[in-house]
Parts: sequence; C-alpha cells; structure tokens
Amino acid sequence: MLTDEEKVMGGVKVGVNVDIKRSDGRIHSAVVSGVNVKTLSVTVEWFERGETKGKEIELEQILGLNQDLAPSSAETSTVPPTKVQKYVPRPSVLVASNKAATAANTVTGGSRRNPVRQSHVIPPSNQFRQQNSENQNGNSDTMPPPKQVPVSQPEKSDASKASAQRRRSNAVKEVEKLKENRDKRRAQQAKVTEENDQLRNKDPGNPNWEFLQMILDYKDEMEEMNPLQDGDPVVNHKITVCIRKRPMSQKEVKKKEVDVVTIPTKDKLTIHQPMSKVDLTKYLENQQFRFDTTFDENCNNEIVYKYTAKSLVQSIFEGGMATCFAYGQTGSGKTHTMGGEFHGKTQNSNNGIYAFATIDVFKLLKSPKYKNLNLAVSCSYFEIYSGKVFDLLSGKSKLRVLEDGKQQVVIVGLTETKVDSVEDVLKLINEGNNSRTSGQTSANAHSSRSHAVFQIILRVNNHKKPLHGKFSLIDLAGNERGADTNSANRQTRMEGAEINKSLLALKECIRALGRKGAHLPFRASKLTQVLRDSFIGDKARTCMIAMIGPCLSSCEHTLNTLRYADRVKELAAAKEGPTGGVHNEEDIVEFEDDSEEMLEEPSDLAQLRSLNDGECSADWYHFQESVAQLQILEEEVVESHSNLLVSMENWLQQDASLLAMTNEVDYDQDAYAQQLEDMISEKQEALESLKEKTRAFRGCLSEEEAESSRLRRK
Repeated sequence: MLTDEEKVMGGVKVGVNVDIKRSDGRIHSAVVSGVNVKTLSVTVEWFERGETKGKEIELEQILGLNQDLAPSSAETSTVPPTKVQKYVPRPSVLVASNKAATAANTVTGGSRRNPVRQSHVIPPSNQFRQQNSENQNGNSDTMPPPKQVPVSQPEKSDASKASAQRRRSNAVKEVEKLKENRDKRRAQQAKVTEENDQLRNKDPGNPNWEFLQMILDYKDEMEEMNPLQDGDPVVNHKITVCIRKRPMSQKEVKKKEVDVVTIPTKDKLTIHQPMSKVDLTKYLENQQFRFDTTFDENCNNEIVYKYTAKSLVQSIFEGGMATCFAYGQTGSGKTHTMGGEFHGKTQNSNNGIYAFATIDVFKLLKSPKYKNLNLAVSCSYFEIYSGKVFDLLSGKSKLRVLEDGKQQVVIVGLTETKVDSVEDVLKLINEGNNSRTSGQTSANAHSSRSHAVFQIILRVNNHKKPLHGKFSLIDLAGNERGADTNSANRQTRMEGAEINKSLLALKECIRALGRKGAHLPFRASKLTQVLRDSFIGDKARTCMIAMIGPCLSSCEHTLNTLRYADRVKELAAAKEGPTGGVHNEEDIVEFEDDSEEMLEEPSDLAQLRSLNDGECSADWYHFQESVAQLQILEEEVVESHSNLLVSMENWLQQDASLLAMTNEVDYDQDAYAQQLEDMISEKQEALESLKEKTRAFRGCLSEEEAESSRLRRK
C-alpha cells in the first residue's frame, strides 16, 4: 500500500538521482535533498566547480524530464492531473538494432547523462501488433511506416494553473502587505513628528525638551504625591539623614535647565537620570532613594531646622554630644541652610540653623528645667584645610591637635569665646566666615576648600568649668573637591585627597555610632579626630543634611551626594520599618565581618579602605598613605625649623658670653676652647637633624608625585 506522499511524488524521493534543467538550457543530473508535498516542489543539490549548489524546482519540471519517476495511472487517479499524466507516448516499431534501441531510448525520455537508470521502450499498440502479424503470415503488401505525427506540448492542468495563480496571488498579497505596513509606519512617524513639534513649541529653545516631557509624563503617572508639610511628626533617631532640594535660581531658569529631582513623599525622592541608547534614543533611568526626611524646594530654613537640628539642642542640655553636618556640592545650598538666606549678595544670618540653634540654646538655658544647672555658653570656630587646623577667631592661626594621657583629643590654643546673646554668636560667625578658605574647583568658581566647624559649648559655671554638652555644626567642603585628586597641581591634589579621606572617615564614624561595640576609625582624618568625642557615648547624636541641586547639568554630583548619604544610613527604598530608622540585619552582619578584618589592619587608614573596598583601590590607598606621610614629615620639618630658630637665639647669647670671656686678661683658654667646641657640635647636630628631615621630606614629595601620576593613569 503506497503512502500519500508516494502517490503524489511517485519515485521522487530524497537521495534519488534526477535530471534537471538550468536557466541557461543545460541539463544535468542532481540529487534530491528534500521534497515538499504541500507546495509540490523538490529541493535538489549538485556539485559544480568544487562547491555544492542547490535550488528548489517544481515537481512538474522534475517529472517532465524524468518520466520514469512519475506515479502510475492507477495510483494517481485521485491525484490532480499534471502534464505528465496527459502525455501520450508515440507508437514506435521494435527494432533489434542499436540505432532503434537508441531511438526508443530517446523517445522515452532517457538520458545518456544518467546511465544509472535504465531506459524503457514503450510497447506498440494492439492494432500495430496485429498488422505486423499479418505481414509475417505472408501478405505481399508491405505496410508503409506510420506517419510521424508530432507530439504537441501537453497543456497545463487546472491544478497547475491554480497553483501558479495561488503563487501569484501570494506574491501580490505580500506586496500589498508591505505597502500597507509602510503606509502605517509613515503615518505613525508623521504623527510622532507632529506631537514632537507641538511639545517643542511648548518650550521653544530648550535643548532638553524631550527629557522634560518624559519627566512630566512620569509625574502624571505617579499615584502618590504627598511631600512634607509643616505639622507632620518629627522623626527622632540617634542618626538622622535628611535630603534638601534647593529651588532653581533665576540664572538656571533663564538657561532653561530641567528639574530632574522629584520628591513624592516626605521620606522618598526620585532622580530622573537622562540616558541615551546606542542608537541615540533618549530615555530616563529613574533612581529612587529613601531617607528619614526629604525637603522639597518649598521648605524654608525654619522647617528644615525643626525636622533636623532642633531635637539635638535639647540633647546637649542632657549632657550629650550633638553634631549636625551640611553636605553636598558647592552651590547646593549648604551655606544658605547653615548660615542663613541670601537676598542678592547679602546674607541674613538670623534665619539659618546657626541662629535657630543659638536661639533655642538661650531659651532652654533660661527655662525652669535647666536654669538650676548653672551653665555658661561659649563658642569656638575653626576650619580644617588640607589636614591642618586653623582658628578662625584669632586671625587664622595654626593649631595643633594632640591626645592627652586619657586619649582625649585636645586642640591646643583654640579660642573659646563666652557669649551672652544670639547677636554675640552671629558676630563670631560673620568674623569666621570672612577668614574661611575658598577657591575654584572643577564644579564651582567659589568652592569651600575647607571644613568649617562651629561649636556651641555648655560648661558648668565654676572655677573648673567642666564640659556639660557640646553642639558641633559643620559646613563640609564641597564634595566635588574629592574628585580633584587627579589635578596636576600638588596643592589641589592635597586638598582633594584630604577632603576625600575625611568624608569617607566621617561616613564610617557615623555608621559606627549606630552600632554598639563597633570600632571608630577616627584617626583616619583630622576632621573625625577633632570630633571624636561627638561619636562616642550613648548620648551622642548626629544629623546629616545632604544638599542637592535640581538641575540636569548637576545630575552626576546629585547622585554622588545621595549615594554617600545612603551609605551613611542605609534604608531600602521599598522597605518600611516600624520607625523608619532601623538598620537592616544584613548591614549589621556585614559590619561584624568588617570589624573582624579591622582587628588585623595596622592603621585607621587601612581599616577605612577595608570598609570601603569597592570605592578605594590599592592605588588610592598608596596615594593616601604618601599624602599622610607627607603631612607628618611637613609638620616635623616645620617644628624642627621653628625649634632651631629658638635655639639660635640661645646660641647667640652663649656666643656673646663666650666672646666676653676672651676680653679678660687672664681668661681660661682651655675652658673657652672646650665650650666653643661643644657649641659648634650642638649647632652641627641640630642642623644635621634638620637637613635629614628636609631630605626625607623632599623624598616624600617625589613619592607623592609618582603615586599621583600612577593614579591619574588609571
């Protein structure tokens, strides 16, 4: 029983050798590599000029050249007729000669190119067989050969016509489909172009109008828009991290800057970071952060103070140590928040956090609860610049930071001025601000190059004046200074390295404050060293206010600020704890691992690197080591030089006394020579010591230059 495929395809199967006709008229053999019953087509392959070729041919054409492979009439009665089935073989005479065999072979469609298949001769009809028999029986009349009737080309069957018509109709459908898709695409592009023109006309001249529209669409789709309002409950934690977004300036509005910061709720914010794909398609990467409190551009300084530093003021009356940091890029509003609002170039110092905190200090000082404590208020103001401490209330004199026998950090010679009113405090702040170091950075023309520390100190008003509480308000250097370690100028590199290191150390000290028993790497920087007493004890509390700008041009600096603040106190954007200020268990486990590593580290700088392994490379660590060593040697050289000048004054007096001895008539020559020799040896020893230290200092300068060059190449 034949299968359906054999009934249709006949002897055409995979692996069969068939004759095919090329487009140039050549006929040669090929091997069937595939058959398709649905489309009535055959795939063939052949070897030509050293390579295998192939093509797809209709079944009709194959059977036309290979009639012996056509299905039989009995088996193909149900198959749609083809031109092979309509072919009527021409009658021929059986001749035993080679020529006749050759002719018969030609009539039946055999091929000399295909010697593998046998050629078959079509037998004559019954009438011709009968006439031939009569001639053999003795009839004298010889039958003339039959007329050669040319065989007409068989016509295409209805199925073939339908198949061809179907193929033509499919091609037409495909063309029509392509045309339809093209028209739709063109219409869609025209619609998009029209919409873009309308959007562009809303804000003509804005080069970032596409990003602006994406941000507006994002805000329209937001389900929740409930920013902080005055009257919401105050979050009170041991460590509080807040974000303040400043409003756009008139200059930024004229430049048509785009606001990329969205604050939907009182503890979350979203940064819309503009991005571009490889094909230059623009899109937004919306990054979400969560903090204790987020202030939008509509919040004034009074609201910021109420939710950040106000609760810290009362803690110092309870005998605690409080710190409030203002952190962020230069121009993000640190001085505006801490010192007071600006009206043009004039600053109103009465409505900054300094003034608000001072007002509350004097208010609580006179309150019945704390009036009997007999406390006195004093203030100090100093800055930390490139690892050195300068007193801003005494002509910017240089100070030394030492540790006493009880490991208490003492700033030797720091001016501490007693104050009796808010006006006295504001005068001291203005005096210190005029002396503060500033300069040009990669982000701002007037950047704070130092950390300014203003301290409000409560002491018991007796002859010993013991410390009762202290509130430190720190205006940190612009965080873009940390990126200036790649500068070619040594002074700029030193500034950037110190700011970078101090910010990392500050972050780890604040994090350690929230984890009992954690090591405090306060010696890693001068800033954390002078604030050491504010990070220890159960009554120590800290608040960080991270300032960010709203503009697209400062998006990278804004993200850096938020990532830093997020690392200070990690709160998942999606997870809400019962109080909003509890650290994740994963963080605690991670810190325990870090503390185990810190026990093996030889220095606080090495511990700082282990805590920030992803941020601090080995080259960064070596560079920071060379800078730290350079600062130590610099202090030693300067101190030795200063001591030498003092010694020289003593030497001058000794020399004068020794010379006066020679004026005597009977002076002791032996004693004179001995004293002079001793003085010369003392001078040589002091000068040689200073020379060795100076030589080591120069070597350290060369090492710092080499480490900096290696870091820049990275």
